[in-house]
Amino acid sequence: MNSATAFYSGLSLAISSTLLIGTGFIFKKRALVRAGTAGTRAGDGGLLYLRDWVWWIGLILLGLGEGANFVAYALAPAALVTPLGGLSVLVCAVLSARFLNEHLNLAGKLGCVVCLLGSTLIVLHAPKEQPVETLLQMRMNFTEPAFLIYASSVGILNVLLIFVAGPRIGKSNPLVYVVISASLGSISVMACKGLGLALREIQLLGLWGLLTYWFFWLLVILLAFGISIQLYFLNRALDIFNTGLVTALLYVFFTVFVLVASAILFHEWVTLKAVDYFELICGMLMIMTGVLMMTVLKNMNGHGRNPSFNFAFLRKRALYKDSSKEDLLRSASASTDSDSDDSQHKQHKPQSDSANSLESLSSLWNSPA
Repeated sequence: MNSATAFYSGLSLAISSTLLIGTGFIFKKRALVRAGTAGTRAGDGGLLYLRDWVWWIGLILLGLGEGANFVAYALAPAALVTPLGGLSVLVCAVLSARFLNEHLNLAGKLGCVVCLLGSTLIVLHAPKEQPVETLLQMRMNFTEPAFLIYASSVGILNVLLIFVAGPRIGKSNPLVYVVISASLGSISVMACKGLGLALREIQLLGLWGLLTYWFFWLLVILLAFGISIQLYFLNRALDIFNTGLVTALLYVFFTVFVLVASAILFHEWVTLKAVDYFELICGMLMIMTGVLMMTVLKNMNGHGRNPSFNFAFLRKRALYKDSSKEDLLRSASASTDSDSDDSQHKQHKPQSDSANSLESLSSLWNSPA
């Protein structure tokens, strides 16, 4: 296949991949909504969606999209394929508005655009992979200290997110479940590339030689383990938060994690020029700004569920405090009137009760919110 044919084939597969992935997200979200009305939601750990054929169609579409994306990376430059992945955000936004009645306010939409622009800058100026010809070379790259440190860091990060941050803020902050899926996704992509090389080397190693190679099974285990955890927490994120928001965040963080893993694995950062570093910093700042707009500013007008900042709670707390003060004032006043009527019988009682009421009122008024 010549270079022009490979380029346009990769371009077609990349566009098809975004359509399949965006549509698959909508199918899965629809199934999660149906499962939530029939039983325990996926956000609470329910697995009822596994019985819904709509969810399985969404999973198949996502699998086809990821497969097309994988082949596109083999045929076309990463600088072309990865930015096109952002089109799945547009597909999700259009379809979710039509079929799921979801909405992103203006700040959320601008945040999506800013994140996509920042991710595009990172892709264009990030280190490029060196083609790996053999499975042995891939194994040597996987077992280098730098990549082992990265893989260990991803493992520790996921343990903290799953067992510490998840139970506390997982239902109020979409970044928890999204970062789990994105970080594990970077390991899965590296494993996919290794398996692709393994399939190409069947003629060299033979089927039996491949099946008895320990590194081949390590890649299979990493891929299966990573994908299963990714899907579980991605389902929880889709069930709790807006589909367009989850898709945009997943695209951004998945792109960043994959670029970091690829740079560490293939040692391409030494080829960067000063302008590349500058553009990378600009891209990261744009991503941070976009994430802030999508996770914080999107809730300022009350849209979306599980907002990160619960202003309603603060208002209720303030109203409760004010009402408590008013009730205590009325109680103190009533106590004073009642005591004044009985003053000829109990001269010492009014002073004691009034003092206690005023003391309680003063302590409540001066107490912190």
